[in-house]
Amino acid sequence: LSYLDDRCRVHKDTINLCKSVLQRKPLDWISVQRNHLTNPIRDVDLVITVGGDGTLLRASHFLDSSIPILGVNSDPTCSDEVDELTEEFDARRSTGYLCAATARNFEQILDATLAGSRHYSELSRISVKLNGSQLPTYALNDILVSHPCPASVSRFSLRY
Repeated sequence: LSYLDDRCRVHKDTINLCKSVLQRKPLDWISVQRNHLTNPIRDVDLVITVGGDGTLLRASHFLDSSIPILGVNSDPTCSDEVDELTEEFDARRSTGYLCAATARNFEQILDATLAGSRHYSELSRISVKLNGSQLPTYALNDILVSHPCPASVSRFSLRY
């Protein structure tokens, strides 16, 4: 369990580093924990997520396509640790394919983003209709279609 304590510490250190960088900038910002997101995010110029792809994907459900997201991978996998420590424990951490920054380069990436000199990737999102009704959020990466009770038999009719 000490390994998990260390991962948690690294994640919290990255959050604190990002907050420290943001406090030095002439920006208005607020911090919201991922599990406290309940309403659509509006009237902001940029959303910064600190975690991994899951955190970025969670935030994306509350945004429309007009608000960009800057993902910060708080605990990226280090290839040398995977090679070195795989026998002891699962050394893979956050892959962060969708994240543009880490603790090491967050301020540099943020400055370039705010200056408009950093190019961003535009990703397509998936809209879903359930029983003929459009769902209010769009999926960024994938959707899960399942029965509320996983042990039950499910029947689906899919069209695209």
